[in-house]
Amino acid sequence: MGSSNEHHTLHIFFFPFLAYGHIIPTLDMAKVFAEKGVKATIITTPGYAPFISKAIGKAKTNNNNNNIQIQTIHFSFAEADLPDGVEISDSISSPDLLHRFFMATSLLQEPLEQLLLKQRPNCVVADMFFPWATDSAAKFGIPRLVFHGTSLFSLCATTCMGLYNSNNDVSSDSESLTIPNLPGEIKIARTSLASHGMVQNTGMAKLLKEAKESELRSHGVVVNTFYALEKDYADFFSKVLGRKAWHIGPLSLCNRDIEEKAYRGKEASMHERECLKWLDTKKPNSVVYVCFGSTIVLPDCGVREIATGLEASGKPFMWVVRKSKEDGVEGLPEGFEKRMEGKGLIIRGWAPQVLILEHKAIGAFVTHCGWNSTLEAVSAGVPMITWPIFADQFFNEKLVTQVLKIGVPVGAKKWMGLEGDSISWDAVEKAVKRIMTGEEAIEMRNKAKVLSQLARRAMEEGGSSQSDLTALLEELSSLNF
Repeated sequence: MGSSNEHHTLHIFFFPFLAYGHIIPTLDMAKVFAEKGVKATIITTPGYAPFISKAIGKAKTNNNNNNIQIQTIHFSFAEADLPDGVEISDSISSPDLLHRFFMATSLLQEPLEQLLLKQRPNCVVADMFFPWATDSAAKFGIPRLVFHGTSLFSLCATTCMGLYNSNNDVSSDSESLTIPNLPGEIKIARTSLASHGMVQNTGMAKLLKEAKESELRSHGVVVNTFYALEKDYADFFSKVLGRKAWHIGPLSLCNRDIEEKAYRGKEASMHERECLKWLDTKKPNSVVYVCFGSTIVLPDCGVREIATGLEASGKPFMWVVRKSKEDGVEGLPEGFEKRMEGKGLIIRGWAPQVLILEHKAIGAFVTHCGWNSTLEAVSAGVPMITWPIFADQFFNEKLVTQVLKIGVPVGAKKWMGLEGDSISWDAVEKAVKRIMTGEEAIEMRNKAKVLSQLARRAMEEGGSSQSDLTALLEELSSLNF
């Protein structure tokens, strides 16, 4: 691979969207680039700077933290007509607030351009939700790379769905359609698509259209995945759709010690030692881990169904429950925690997810199929119970259940199904039992373990992701020198 200072002359801006699910993998990406000697500057707002600074402080390998800097740019909540200090997780259930949050990020364009003028980096890796970043970088002759934060499967499926005429071949919402041209004959319910969610009711459709056009004008795409996981879709993306992409993940694997893994999100609500100590008391592959990511707060009815289903399954569990900010109610059935003492552990708020998934006691993961969580489960060799809510999650579910065959769907079919797509407790119980016991469960677990080995190999010297990263850095060097 060459020495870590091979690309010491490159300076790259990393500009994540203002949400933890976007910042965390971008921070991991900056670490991976910094390990190759690249000077990495993370662009963010003052509100997120302390969290990023703390995470960088835990990055010790190769002294890569010396190569990572933080540059803050001003973001005025008042100017953006947003409540002071609001985060995307606070606005996910309010289409109006969510729309205002996304639109407000265009206020970051001018301060970014001032930084580009002043520092003249060799490249800008900007989140897909900043479509204007391609033009901003181009003003200064700087290449822009797009980071979507999702799977290649999802990127291919989204592009193929753009060719689909929604008026043909399906007579009702309850029926499924085959995603046109996509390898694998993948079927998906119409109700799972963006056209049935908040996208049609807000300016999001316009933003996504701009993002697509901006990507086509960019230098290419960096993807948090590895070739062996999505081979057919990596080939389809480059050879059929004609897009330039570099697969450089799983990025979470750049965190090698316990501290780094523990500090990948907000401060954990329960210390990692407590979580691991509890898991140490359980048998291998016996515990179900439940978490719906950094933005989703389930309604009380959903929490009750999960609780009842977990109790009925008889399996030990570790469950991350996020409270609603408005009322603080979490919907757990009366007496549930007392009955589950020793059998189940509830973590309120944030959990050290990578450390939990890597523990030998974890046998399955109930997930919303956000790509970070999905890839972390793949990297840890843990099969999944899939419960998508919105966005790319329904496509990621298809990759897990239909292509990789390392997951069981709980039956969610409606975009933004927080209210309208009630999943009953018996569906939860059935999915847990299916993924934890029997021959099918063993087969899924074995497949997941193989993928985990391939993931780690991809990130090693000479692995596919390391080779792609080297090729990208060489290309950027040739453009600039």
